[in-house]
Amino acid sequence: MPSPTTLAALRAFVAERDWDQFHSPENLAKSISIEASELLECFQWSPNFDQQRVEEELADVVTYCIHLANKIGVDLDEIVMRKLESTDKKYPVNLAKGRMTKYTELVEDQE
Repeated sequence: MPSPTTLAALRAFVAERDWDQFHSPENLAKSISIEASELLECFQWSPNFDQQRVEEELADVVTYCIHLANKIGVDLDEIVMRKLESTDKKYPVNLAKGRMTKYTELVEDQE
């Protein structure tokens, strides 16, 4: 998903600082969770939010996701499309459209 330019910039940034040694899959997964919590904090007490802060926290989450995908050798486009396909099967349009019901509880309306 990241452009080749973005991916190259992220790799260069990490290499220049010799940070790859700290980027184990476990540490990256922890960092994703931590940054996601910081993103959530932007909405903690109000639906109103600071756009710049949300963008910065979102960028942190996405950056760590890209680093983790790179570290474990997966293509983000491929895994997102594969997940979308499986989710599509769990939530068929005719049952899920306009509803937020969990897939295990979706049933056709009995009229």
